[in-house]
Amino acid sequence: MQNPRALYAERRMSASDAIGLVRDGDTIVVPTGVGEAPALLHALSERRHTLRGVAVSQILPLRKYGYLDPQTRDNVRHDAYFFSGANRTGGHEGWVDFIPAYFSELPMLIDRGLTPADVVVSMASPMDEHGYFSLSLAPDYTMAAIEKARVLLLEVNPNVPFANGNCHVHVSRVSGLVESQDPLFEVGLPEIGPVQEAIGAQVAEMIDDGSTLQIGYGGIPDAVVMQLKHKRDLGIHTEMIGDGILSLVESGAVTNRRKTFMPGKIVATFALGSNRLYRFMHRNPTLEMHPVDFTNDPYLASRNDKLCAINATLQIDLLGQCGSESLAHLPYSGTGGQVDFVRAANRSKDGKAFIVLPSTAKGGTISRVVPTLSPGTHVTTSKNDINYVVTEHGVAQLRGKTARQRAEALIGISHPDFRAELRDAARQLKLL
Repeated sequence: MQNPRALYAERRMSASDAIGLVRDGDTIVVPTGVGEAPALLHALSERRHTLRGVAVSQILPLRKYGYLDPQTRDNVRHDAYFFSGANRTGGHEGWVDFIPAYFSELPMLIDRGLTPADVVVSMASPMDEHGYFSLSLAPDYTMAAIEKARVLLLEVNPNVPFANGNCHVHVSRVSGLVESQDPLFEVGLPEIGPVQEAIGAQVAEMIDDGSTLQIGYGGIPDAVVMQLKHKRDLGIHTEMIGDGILSLVESGAVTNRRKTFMPGKIVATFALGSNRLYRFMHRNPTLEMHPVDFTNDPYLASRNDKLCAINATLQIDLLGQCGSESLAHLPYSGTGGQVDFVRAANRSKDGKAFIVLPSTAKGGTISRVVPTLSPGTHVTTSKNDINYVVTEHGVAQLRGKTARQRAEALIGISHPDFRAELRDAARQLKLL
């Protein structure tokens, strides 16, 4: 095999030359969040008028690139695996399409050719002495896409950590290398108000020492994290690692010693946090980054005893159906890994799956606990998977309960201002 350094020099090029390898009709797969390669995607945006029928598929884009443009959708369009602030408007207006899927199954969909992957564009760490790059920020579905792609383009940045796990690719597989030194995108901890704090306190009370945690994205899951620093021997098996989890490591609450699957290791599939987090990840023997069909596989994750999954929803009906990804018919986020980890926690010995939500929205004017989901709402966690539901007004354990018992429990944790009308609606639905 050719010397890795020689291969690196041969394949180093400008971002515009690298994007020149994209053909009409290609689907470009981009990693989750911070794994996106800004220099390459800006170059794609600049070239979009010369392309035709190109698609970009990604979870959680962080920047509003020029190709996110309804006027050039026939040139380069965005097909979302998951919505964020960068592409949500396009989803609402109809010029961004989306692919419904469990996060854990995206690698399978790519591997079987059910969703295409012609080109992969990713951030990468500097190459090691053996010729390997680490795609540490988001190996997620990206590693599966690399196996299928004709072209692999890497944006090599010294700020990207070289992490352990199944997240490495050899220079011989790379089609084009672009170098950058820009700071990585940083996401800090959200502000936590009294409602989030109250919900977090109730969840934290039910998490035992020695539990393994999956922490979803959002203010309430982070509010839970902030109240776990006094716990002992917690473990981490999650999809996202962020600064909240880092704070638990630094406090001594996370040791991973009592994990029953991959003890001693933090396991995740993408990172979203500060530079402090990215530095923590660099060659850290206690951390492994793996593809999402490993981290989010409900069977594998459930091999952790006392697995506690903490995820948020937007609306829940009296049967326990969760609308976590849309506002009525309008897409807001995506299925992501919520169901993966709810099912994993339900399988886990002494596991607990928590769905958390404030009891009201829009300044207390509407209830998030509703008789039936708003018409068109995308159901995320089903009535058959739901376990614990937590608002600032209490905890409802729904698994194994009858429809009538569920309605009673959910009305009991709704906002007091809406309980009477929820009871009336429940009677009309013959649930009470």
